[in-house]
Amino acid sequence: MMVVRPVRPADLPALERLAGSATPRLTNLPAHRDRLEERIARSRQAFAREVDFPGDENYTFVLEDLERNEVVGTATIRAEAGAREAYYTYRQETLIHASQQLNVRREVQTLALSHEVSETTQLCALSLEARYRGTTAESLLRRARLMFIAQYPERFAEVLAMAFPGYLDEQGESPFWNSVGRHFFVRDYHDINYLAGVRSKSFIAEVMPQFPLYLALLTPQARAAIGREHPVHETAMTEMLAEGFLRSRHVDIFDGGPVIKGERDRLASFRRAAWHPVRIRPAHALPDAEPAMIANQRLADFRCVVARYALSPTGQLMLSPEHAELLGVEEGRAVLVAPIALPANGEDELGYDEGEL
Repeated sequence: MMVVRPVRPADLPALERLAGSATPRLTNLPAHRDRLEERIARSRQAFAREVDFPGDENYTFVLEDLERNEVVGTATIRAEAGAREAYYTYRQETLIHASQQLNVRREVQTLALSHEVSETTQLCALSLEARYRGTTAESLLRRARLMFIAQYPERFAEVLAMAFPGYLDEQGESPFWNSVGRHFFVRDYHDINYLAGVRSKSFIAEVMPQFPLYLALLTPQARAAIGREHPVHETAMTEMLAEGFLRSRHVDIFDGGPVIKGERDRLASFRRAAWHPVRIRPAHALPDAEPAMIANQRLADFRCVVARYALSPTGQLMLSPEHAELLGVEEGRAVLVAPIALPANGEDELGYDEGEL
């Protein structure tokens, strides 16, 4: 049985292991003990704090395999991406170069330094043990954060964002970084990625070029990497697009990885979520039903599991005693439920396009 819950101090060794095994290494989950201890402390403060609007709160969750008694994944919500310091991206733009005398008109693609994503809530720092990739456990870890946001909307922004790791070549090098950032930092991509995770990112504004970058002047390899996610994360990208996120014009300033955005109330998990009172019945007596994410209503003791979406004729959610105990709910207590399967046409039915984001 798998459960998503808030991180605890005792989870530090597991976070160190997950940070060290992330593929590729994540800027927002550095394998640095002091930073991970700080992450845990900040998360516990966020869960304990009274919040009326999003600020610098970081909510870190872990995925625990109860059969193995082991933490096997972690993921974080950053309430406001730029609350402490601006969150920088490159925004893809189009400039028109024209001359009536020469009868020339050219559309030129550029990248402009931006901190527009700073005002969004960011879903970030997800790392999962390899044996759980592609399973329901991975979907639970990724989307349990949406179940938490749905219950406490005042704590988060209207628009959610996710930055995916960018494309690396067979040698583990970033073509985008080698064509852009290396000229200003004279550092290896992995070095700068690590430094960005353990230090303030103010150096980005201090050193990176402030003027638009013309894509035509980059290497073909760098241009091809813009907005392309790392192959390990292609399945995750597909799932979040089905959830209702859209590819935005923003890309990561280090590796050119894509940034996706979604208006939270138009995401599938929000639109399909429903509250149901609990009815406890023996596991063998529960009818067959599709699996769903089920979350309790406790802030600091938040729990989210996958169980059958089995309803009684009167609309009660029928849970086994084991799931009810894990969620910490009694009969009659309401829980939030959303199907874990996403609609095949989820992206098409939302009625808005990439230009709005």
